[in-house]
Amino acid sequence: MLVLPAELTHAQAPACARMLAQALRSQPGQQAVADASALQHFDSSALAVLLECRREALAQGKSFAVSQLHPRLRELAGLYGVAELLPEAV
Repeated sequence: MLVLPAELTHAQAPACARMLAQALRSQPGQQAVADASALQHFDSSALAVLLECRREALAQGKSFAVSQLHPRLRELAGLYGVAELLPEAV
């Protein structure tokens, strides 16, 4: 499971995207799940990081889902029209 930090804003986005991509490459299995339960302070950069994770997962032939996405971030994803690209993990 890929774990997002408590804070993910523009300042942390590049390092976080690199860390998650590296974790994704070393993760076995056909499904990548990003755990967003710790995420409390964020901006739209968090969506960019999640979308980058999704692209990386798909490039590796894996499915991608997000677990416990903060309701405000889910709403922001809807406003940007990308909510369907970040399905809720089951």
